[in-house]
Amino acid sequence: MAEDKQTNEQQSVANSEEQTQKAATSEQQENPKQFLEDFNWHKYEEGIDEVDDEQLMQFEKLVEENFVDTLHNEVVDGTVVHLTDQDAIIDINAKSEGVISLNEFRYNPDLKVGDKVDVLIDIKEDAEGQLILSHRKARVIRAWERVNKAQEDGTIVNGLVKCRTKGGMIVDVFGIEAFLPGSQIDVKPIRDYDAYVGKSMEFKVVKINHEFKNVVVSHKALIEADIEEQKKEIIGQLEKGQVLEGVVKNITSYGVFVDLGGVDGLVHITDLSWSRINHPNEVVELDQKLNVVILDFDEDKTRIQLGLKQLHKHPWDALDEGLKIGDVVKGTVTVIADYGAFIEVEEGVEGLIHVSEMSWSTHLRSAQDFVNVGDKVEAKILTLDREDRKMSLGIKQLTPDPWTDITTKYPVGSKHVGQVRNFTNFGVFVELEEGIDGLIYISDLSWTKKIKHPSEFCKVGDQLNVVVLELDVDGRKLSLGHKQTETNPWDKYSDEFAVGSKHTASVTEIVDKGATVDFNEDVTAFVPQRYLEKEDGTKLAKGEAAEFIVIEFNKEFKRVVASHTSVFKEEEAQIVKKAAKKSEDESKKTTFGDANAELQALKDRMENK
Repeated sequence: MAEDKQTNEQQSVANSEEQTQKAATSEQQENPKQFLEDFNWHKYEEGIDEVDDEQLMQFEKLVEENFVDTLHNEVVDGTVVHLTDQDAIIDINAKSEGVISLNEFRYNPDLKVGDKVDVLIDIKEDAEGQLILSHRKARVIRAWERVNKAQEDGTIVNGLVKCRTKGGMIVDVFGIEAFLPGSQIDVKPIRDYDAYVGKSMEFKVVKINHEFKNVVVSHKALIEADIEEQKKEIIGQLEKGQVLEGVVKNITSYGVFVDLGGVDGLVHITDLSWSRINHPNEVVELDQKLNVVILDFDEDKTRIQLGLKQLHKHPWDALDEGLKIGDVVKGTVTVIADYGAFIEVEEGVEGLIHVSEMSWSTHLRSAQDFVNVGDKVEAKILTLDREDRKMSLGIKQLTPDPWTDITTKYPVGSKHVGQVRNFTNFGVFVELEEGIDGLIYISDLSWTKKIKHPSEFCKVGDQLNVVVLELDVDGRKLSLGHKQTETNPWDKYSDEFAVGSKHTASVTEIVDKGATVDFNEDVTAFVPQRYLEKEDGTKLAKGEAAEFIVIEFNKEFKRVVASHTSVFKEEEAQIVKKAAKKSEDESKKTTFGDANAELQALKDRMENK
């Protein structure tokens, strides 16, 4: 009996422990978090409370399922459970609660208990055993995760344009400062960047530099795909010659881009106006609405060529039918070239004034010497070709032709004053008046000077006295002379330097066959070698002064020959005197050829001696 009773008591204790264990297990299953919080880990480690293996396994399982592993650097969700003046107490379902400074929530001044926040375990346990968390770092990690995913998936993100920067804008995307290039803001050029500051927009992440933590976004990329579809749809409905309304979107030096409602077309500068223009902004301005005609388009490349001037009739087709050759028209100088100037007589209708038709002068000059761009001029129509749309004009035809009464104004022998216009190797062109030019041959410039080139005698712009020597009316040519305005000095030199006359002068230069002696500024005599001999048998040297006798004088060829030897050699002197006297006595009867023969005979006799 006693043994049975003892057995029953042991059974009862076992049942009681089993029920207690089941109750504990039931409590663990119903409220595992509370069980873990109440579990005295210290007593377990010290061996004060014994826990069987099954309970220990159950405990470890609950820890793994319900608490955050603080050993991994991962972002976890936390709940604000308490707020102080400086910190926020965050429950991250760990063994203890963490602390985050309120400075990390400055962007969210309305933070309150119960809010869910992303946190990163910054310090697992500080000196006081406190778990330190970071919301700022968690936000950065989360932001980069979202940005990377947005680039991978091509998803659209929202961002706030914060400010302008060089080349574009700074955009806040998930708390990350991303760069928005100016070219990626819109498909059309942006003229006012400041209008986008503070504006929320949608973007596409187009580039990430993980090394430098740079993000580039684009708003333009979001609308380009839609625009391309719109372009194809619009271009598919276009026809050549179709007139559409558009808005001037951009102006360049070569043309104007017009928005046709989702697709752009180009009006080349040559298709803006029938008149000549230097820049498209002379015709249109930005945002201007205008009608344009479709000239051509390329469906594959989505290019549309537009025209503005084609909406109006060609000016040549509208030109007055009564306009004819010989009529005088007024116009504006639009273009100047070396060969002439283009004059716009009506909008889109131009005529050419060749430089030869600008003045009666036969010396062609540049058109810029007569007109400038923008000048208002009158001209006479010389030719008119409506089929080829060409017109030639003339200005000089509005004034009388100066050659009409040339024989009255400039008869042969008349004296005038002209201006040197230019030179040639053989003479000088002198302008007597506009359209009347004459030529002075180099031989008619001076009686005495030996001139190799006209520039030695005068320069362009000089005023010269001239005499009309010849007049060719049909050939429109005048032959002029300058030396003929003065008396020929050789007429008086024929007496002053007659054969046998004596003169004292210095040897100017020694040459191969003799020497030259300057008697005056016009007369230079030649002394042969044999006549340079002095009385002592030596010869005259350069610069040496001596007395000379003229042994030959030729006015026609301006030739004078002299001798020093004949001064002291009596026989030669007598021969010279006899020749001189004979020449003087027979000058009225002797022809030039006879006199020349006598002198030649004299020279021959002297040479024989």
